[in-house]
Amino acid sequence: MKLTQKKIDDYKIELTVTEDAAEFSKAIKHAAKTLGERVTIRGFRKGKIPQAVLEQHIGKDAIINEASNQLLQTSTRKALGILKLIPVTENKADVVTNEEGKDFTFTLTFTPFPQVKLGEYKNLDAEKVVEPVTEEDVDKQIKSMREHHANLIDAAEGDSVVDGDFITLDYTGTVDGEKFKGGEAKDATLDIGSHKFIGDFEEQLIGAKIGEERTVKVTFPDNYHAKDLAGKDAEFACKVNSIKHRELPELNDEFVQKVSTFKTVDEYKADIRKNMEANAERRAVEAQRQAVIDKAVANMEIDLPPVMIDNRVTQMINELDAQLKTNGMNIQQYMAFSGLDMDKLREDYRENAKKQVLTDIMLEQVAQAEKLVVTQPELDFEISMMAQMYRTPPKQIEKYLKDSGNLSNVASNILRRKATKFIIDNMAGAKKEAPAAETKEAETTKED
Repeated sequence: MKLTQKKIDDYKIELTVTEDAAEFSKAIKHAAKTLGERVTIRGFRKGKIPQAVLEQHIGKDAIINEASNQLLQTSTRKALGILKLIPVTENKADVVTNEEGKDFTFTLTFTPFPQVKLGEYKNLDAEKVVEPVTEEDVDKQIKSMREHHANLIDAAEGDSVVDGDFITLDYTGTVDGEKFKGGEAKDATLDIGSHKFIGDFEEQLIGAKIGEERTVKVTFPDNYHAKDLAGKDAEFACKVNSIKHRELPELNDEFVQKVSTFKTVDEYKADIRKNMEANAERRAVEAQRQAVIDKAVANMEIDLPPVMIDNRVTQMINELDAQLKTNGMNIQQYMAFSGLDMDKLREDYRENAKKQVLTDIMLEQVAQAEKLVVTQPELDFEISMMAQMYRTPPKQIEKYLKDSGNLSNVASNILRRKATKFIIDNMAGAKKEAPAAETKEAETTKED
């Protein structure tokens, strides 16, 4: 086998593969045998048809083409293995010569996996910043709980709309004096302060009384889902029909006993603070660990092919589409609602996709450098977790993963998690754990 490489551009290469005439002759004989097992010729048993007879019935070109296809596949795998190249795009194969008695030559055009120089990934440091929990933070949390248990009471005669009220109203919207589709409603409900209506629509109704008419002026967002309204100024003729005030329950021991397992307000507030401080600590640790991973990525040297980012963006959009479908939507409806087109959606995903690809590559390189492996018990545990999630027997999940070719992806996810743990365990100031504890955590930790 002869191999030559030629750069097409900064990322794409053309690989020329040549097998000698003797190898192509073997491929032709093998192709004739393969085809002889598929066709039926009177007087001959399948698989026992002489090549000359087979050529008379199906033509010599059919045998040559079958030999070319078979040799192209086997030679491609062999060539890529010899050169240690991993295509990140589909191979574009072109046969150059496939004449009997001559060398068999073909070209492969593709983007190979980039060269990577792993930088420092041990003893990295990042500051842990724990946001303090203030008395105001605790009060906001308690207020949110009180609002959740609030009662709605009819406004007294002469009362005005205030922030937090629940109202009904009639409205008619116009743009340049013309009504538009979806811009009119009777007895529509509106939660003042929820910001479900565009702009400051709700704020402009504060102070209105029952029966009062007001003109509300707003501007539709540039990315509004109705393209004919995007970016345009509109006026809404509104009439308030009813007002309900939110009556928050008094913060006392009785309320605390109703919504929690505590007996006093002080105990309740102390528990809220404790939970908020624990959450703040978790967020700080997670941010610190992510910063260390980001540093390891930044220390890596790589010229990332744009196609790898494009492929990840496509994967992310497909995942979004699948998620939307579980909620009765699809990607087209989502884009219409969000005022996006596919180009803008892909652009919005691009930076995150690039970060994901670079992080995955770094983690895979660390796993290779540290000789990390996925054990069968770890793989079995991962499958059992998936089985619980989908309420399906583990054997069925495993069969599906094997049949769909996704079992290796599951193993790769585990390996990247182990590489992540290795970096975190070896960051500056990290406490060393016993080997048994490390193994257990590696097997049981799940991350997205």
